[in-house]
Amino acid sequence: MGDFLDKNYWDERYLNHQTGWDIGYVSPPLKQFFDTLTDKHLRILIPGGGNSYEAAYLLEQGFDNVTVVDISEVVCQRLVDDYQKKGLQVVCGDFFEHSGVYDLIVEQTFFCAISPSLRTNYVQKMVKLLSEDGLLAGLLFNRAFEGGPPFGGSVAEYQAFFDKAGFKVTFDLAPASIPPRARSEVFFTAKK
Repeated sequence: MGDFLDKNYWDERYLNHQTGWDIGYVSPPLKQFFDTLTDKHLRILIPGGGNSYEAAYLLEQGFDNVTVVDISEVVCQRLVDDYQKKGLQVVCGDFFEHSGVYDLIVEQTFFCAISPSLRTNYVQKMVKLLSEDGLLAGLLFNRAFEGGPPFGGSVAEYQAFFDKAGFKVTFDLAPASIPPRARSEVFFTAKK
């Protein structure tokens, strides 16, 4: 993955419970979005899924083709132990080496966790992973951070990345965010 944000870095964060981004349940804007989905057979990918409350919620709602990719062996083992028997597909590895075709890719804390130098690669990888009518949807921070991760950004910056890759993207600047993230995150959808 480049620089210091490798498997060891993320394993250490999970082992030491340094997971300040983890709210302990499915993010309300994503839950609202998931509740609008009717096709329970969508091929769904959650990159950098972490503890994957979103995946757990989707499984509880009857979705039967959910895959999580994460680089941390620590978190992957937890997911296998907790959810594999419920149908979750867990891929432990580098997202940028993952292959497959998905109808929905869920963005939840992954884009802001990778080095900003990988953002062009991220958008290009999404083009490859999405089915012809596939959708990329989720949350992005609409603010700057010192250091990182997380690494923030702005709607204008994100728009430029998606435009360059040929995506049609929409942004909702007022998602039903949790109070600490109110007015600092944006819900987006992107289609090829």
